[in-house]
Amino acid sequence: METFRRYLMFQGMMFVFGIVGPIFLIGYFASQPDPTLKWMYWWGLVITFADILIALSLTASSEPKMPVRKDDSG
Repeated sequence: METFRRYLMFQGMMFVFGIVGPIFLIGYFASQPDPTLKWMYWWGLVITFADILIALSLTASSEPKMPVRKDDSG
């Protein structure tokens, strides 16, 4: 559960820093169909996808390392 909380914290932080991705997606879907706005869709997807991957990698890198135990049962 602690890992999930840490992920949510990083994800929230990434959406604050990378808010332009979701804004592009909202702008694309809220506007009338216009072929000149395709770039908003693709850049919105790329930026949002990158935000999610960065949050996942930050969560994985902040995971406390457990010491490796060797079993004596041999």
